[in-house]
Amino acid sequence: MNNYFLNKIASPDDLKKLAPEECNQLCAEIRNFLIDSVSKTGGHLASNLGAVELTVAIHRVFDTAKDRLVFDVGHQCYVHKALTGRRELFSTLRSFEGLSGFPKPYESIHDAFIAGHASNSVSVALGMARARTLMGADYHVLAVIGDGALTGGLSYEGLNNAAASNEPLIVILNDNAMSIGQNVGGVANHLRKIRTKPGYYRFKKKYRGTINALPGGKTLYNGIHHLKTGIKEALWPCSFFEDMGFQYLGPVDGHDLNQLCHALAWAKELQKPVVVHVNTVKGKGRSYAERTPDQYHGIGPFDPQTGKALAPSRENFSKVCGRVLSELANQDARICAITAAMESGTGLDAFSKAHPSRFFDVGIAEGHAVSMAAGMASQGMIPVFAVYSSFLQRGFDMLLHDVALMQLHTVFAVDRAGLVGDDGETHHGVFDVGYLRQVPGMTIYCPASFAEMRDMMRHAVLETDGPVAVRYARGGEGEYTGCSCGLSEICREGTDFTLVSYGVLINEIFDAAHLLAEEGISVEILKLNTIQPLDLNQIIKSTEKTQGLLVLEDCVENGCVGQSIAADLAKAGKAPKCIILKNLGNAFTPQGKISLLRESRGLRGAQIAKEIGEAIQNGKETT
Repeated sequence: MNNYFLNKIASPDDLKKLAPEECNQLCAEIRNFLIDSVSKTGGHLASNLGAVELTVAIHRVFDTAKDRLVFDVGHQCYVHKALTGRRELFSTLRSFEGLSGFPKPYESIHDAFIAGHASNSVSVALGMARARTLMGADYHVLAVIGDGALTGGLSYEGLNNAAASNEPLIVILNDNAMSIGQNVGGVANHLRKIRTKPGYYRFKKKYRGTINALPGGKTLYNGIHHLKTGIKEALWPCSFFEDMGFQYLGPVDGHDLNQLCHALAWAKELQKPVVVHVNTVKGKGRSYAERTPDQYHGIGPFDPQTGKALAPSRENFSKVCGRVLSELANQDARICAITAAMESGTGLDAFSKAHPSRFFDVGIAEGHAVSMAAGMASQGMIPVFAVYSSFLQRGFDMLLHDVALMQLHTVFAVDRAGLVGDDGETHHGVFDVGYLRQVPGMTIYCPASFAEMRDMMRHAVLETDGPVAVRYARGGEGEYTGCSCGLSEICREGTDFTLVSYGVLINEIFDAAHLLAEEGISVEILKLNTIQPLDLNQIIKSTEKTQGLLVLEDCVENGCVGQSIAADLAKAGKAPKCIILKNLGNAFTPQGKISLLRESRGLRGAQIAKEIGEAIQNGKETT
């Protein structure tokens, strides 16, 4: 299929010029464009296939150069980007200095807000609506919430406040019954019941139009509406959203463009808090994506005809974590696993199948997961919460108050620690080093290999007291495939400089050591197995026989391990004359391949070797 209509769309203004039947053809072209593009670059496919008609309808009814459109979560934005002048950039999607996979205001005036995580859209949109009113401005505010974002508690805080605000605000519920996996919980069940009444909206709109066409129809309609509402409230419970105070429109067929446009136009006219409930199919338009939308939520390059991944699935830390937890659970009935809508992403598939009664998916609700884990631990269970580093940030308050204060033995399998690549600054796990190390009583293991992952997870679950984290990188292991015990390990002895790191970043240290050896420079490699507590004695022993110290980390500078080491050495009167801290600095890191991101921050082995060589040369010149 050629992109006859899509090629005509340079901006949303062009979209408004198309006839309704032409828009239907456009939607088909957009789906083919998405599949062709994402099959080459990888990205979020199923969620965007399901949002094609909805996004087209939004741009037919609203002007996002002026009206504010907030996505929740942001990976639903590909169609929006294609329609707002960025279609030609899709070959660079999620690449270094390329098109982001999430809304970014610096890319376009049509992107109102950065949206990388879930459940915040209603709160953000309400803030925009209140600012509009206070400043006397004139624009519409929309929040597109879906893909499981309603399982997060923040969404209810926003809905509760928005419903009572009387601010003109449109909340579009993109209800595809999914987050990344199948939605869970009471709200999912409630929406499932609503979806059994698809004719309600069509009848309601036709009825309103017929009554209003009669002489005195508007007055008649208002009278009948109040009577009907009174009878309904007496005989039948109102919908969840109506009870909160929203005007509820729906359910609307999310793949019927005409129906969507009418619903959004109606919501626009109401000038009050409105929920437009839209039913969509995640993965719409490709049978393989519709059958298994979770597999096509986020995917690498694939064959667009068959849907098969071009690169074979490889062993990674997440899979190893899931298997070892399942094996440990075979031995100890107290062990259970918790995930926040990330069963497959955190490698817990095996555990959920082997121990279904001890596996708990709480939805996108990390704070709840931490508190629930604390409750389980207080009663003698051993809960393991497998969670992405950047998502655990939402549970920090509960980690302090519900876990750490009572020193409960709760295990955090912190996945995607460090740089994660293509998802960019909202997903890099670069803050957990700082915030986990400040938790009193916390032990933090950092495996650098699959063998260490298995050993450290066993120690964390069965042999460590109090709160404990095992933090590990996205993907697989590198040159170092060994397994060491204790707080630290000397991987290579040397006399000129001490190089310290932890986790998979130790492989860059090995690369640097090989290059420096060719120049006749002898470095000692000290690998930290735990970053809390720190093995200060071993660090002192090493730096006493070398000229300096370099600490390599892929986390932000504030709160990094290197700062603690430097401070502790100074306090002990053992600081070497040269200390180099290599980290990501105090700035957000963009998207891109991990190797490119490391290079952009000076964290590659060759860059480290050059810096060490210069430091030693400068030291020799000044002595």
